[in-house]
Amino acid sequence: MSAEGGAGRIVLPEIDSTNAEGFRRAPGLSRPTWILAGIQTAGRGRRARPWASPRGNFHGSLVLKPAERAETVALRSFVAALALRDALVRLTGLPGSFALKWPNDVLCNGGKIAGILLESQGLGSRDPVLCIGIGVNLIAAPDPSMVEPGAVPPVSLLQETGLRILPETLLDALAPAFAAWEETLQTQGFAPLRTAWLAHAARLGETIRARTGSETREGRFETIDENGNLILRMKDGPVAIPAAEVFF
Repeated sequence: MSAEGGAGRIVLPEIDSTNAEGFRRAPGLSRPTWILAGIQTAGRGRRARPWASPRGNFHGSLVLKPAERAETVALRSFVAALALRDALVRLTGLPGSFALKWPNDVLCNGGKIAGILLESQGLGSRDPVLCIGIGVNLIAAPDPSMVEPGAVPPVSLLQETGLRILPETLLDALAPAFAAWEETLQTQGFAPLRTAWLAHAARLGETIRARTGSETREGRFETIDENGNLILRMKDGPVAIPAAEVFF
């Protein structure tokens, strides 16, 4: 994938889920391809939660066929987060407004403006597929009462900045930004992405809560390690957490 993008693009007026469509189309794709939908009728977030997908918001997926180990494939969530922040900063001129929330959210003025969902099939096989789903609240956000207590409240770009950006315009900025960070990952490894991500991390050095299943840990958000794990400083020392939901 070149720094200019180098990816295909499929734009659909309506679809159930761009990730689901990505898996359906993957066998016929010969290069990385973005799928953008005007409306999703069955959009979903982490843990199969419904994702509100009204027209005017960004509902897109990038379909890749990565050959690396699953641990390396998972680092694409950081590629996507950095690229999305770069694209939003480029289009708004407001670098101070956007922060990154571990593991895969983008914040605008402290509220959740975007989520990223990685789903894969056949990793390690001859036909691996990775779909990176990205949802951005460009013009509308869910009602705060719809999110669970303690979660970051959702916001929209229009609400927070007064700027109205079309989904296609965002993709025009996002595709080359993703390609650039992907090239960095391929040529230099995760270290420069880790440095860049930490530079924009929300609540770094502050006390946060990380929930894994029925267990919730509270500690100081110290860093992320070389594998992208959250490092939480507890009373008895640092703990590496590979997957969790984070609450502030």
